[in-house]
Amino acid sequence: MRGTLLANRRGMQRFRQLATTAVKSSKIKLLLFCCIAFTLVVVATRASDFMGWTNHSDSLDQFLPPGKGYAIVMNTWKRYDLLKQSISHYASCSGLESIHIVWSEPNPPSDSLSTFLNHVIESKTRGLKKVELSFDINKEDSLNNRFKEIPGLKTDAVFSIDDDVIFPCSSVEFAFKVWQSAPNAMVGFVPRAHWVDKTLGKTDYYTYGGWWSVWWTGTYSMVLSKAAFFHKKYLRMYTNEMPKSIKEFVTKNRNCEDIAMSFLVANATGAPPIWVKGKIFEIGSTGISSLGGHGERRTRCINRFAAELGRMPLVPTTAKAVDSRYTWFW
Repeated sequence: MRGTLLANRRGMQRFRQLATTAVKSSKIKLLLFCCIAFTLVVVATRASDFMGWTNHSDSLDQFLPPGKGYAIVMNTWKRYDLLKQSISHYASCSGLESIHIVWSEPNPPSDSLSTFLNHVIESKTRGLKKVELSFDINKEDSLNNRFKEIPGLKTDAVFSIDDDVIFPCSSVEFAFKVWQSAPNAMVGFVPRAHWVDKTLGKTDYYTYGGWWSVWWTGTYSMVLSKAAFFHKKYLRMYTNEMPKSIKEFVTKNRNCEDIAMSFLVANATGAPPIWVKGKIFEIGSTGISSLGGHGERRTRCINRFAAELGRMPLVPTTAKAVDSRYTWFW
């Protein structure tokens, strides 16, 4: 009898152990299933980022009234394949109204290039809206050309972009909305910094900080014009009010026109720029920023421009605009 009871107790204990193991296994399986489901959702919603610069939700049906969108001012130099690729991409962005290609080459653009680009724009917009294309021809090869005033520009917003960088239209449209909330500010995707270099025992000597300085400190004071929105009035101000000595310095050194524009906007507003988080796709070869001594040359520019203006107008900030609709982790 006692043996029977002992056997029953052992059986019950064995059953409880099996039941507990089964419950734990079910919980682990449920947790694993939730993790897999969450991963699939993230991959599905972020697939465009993994696969390229396809847009999240931009539609050609969401056009803005004429004059309420933005104009692209694209700097280029003998990179026709990159130019075609960039124009083909940005032509589908819903807020785009016109494209102005800054042309500083000795020979004018070919008829075949112009025809190709116009055809691409028409095919991308599917004839639902008119995007104007123009080549702003310059006789002199100078980086200042990208900030020349554009007569008859219909939009207040200008999106300055290089021909070798691509941002998804969703990122561009978000940056445009950020700019609309602060139209006097410079709003861009590529932040840079400066700080007082006290190692020389001075309080008015500054050092240029690249991306890693921004990443490490979380502070920036410029957004580069290779991908930035600003008001068209700054083109007029750069053309007519920027000190001649600064523009001559830019032309001679073939560098720092973007820093000069940051100085101009900061000097006019007394406020910092706005950095917008966005995924950048570099489609060209490395530029001048990859050359040795680039940081030293940029440091020289900052100190030269500050001396020309008689003060340092750049304002540091730690703020960043993030589109929370497509960002899981801020």
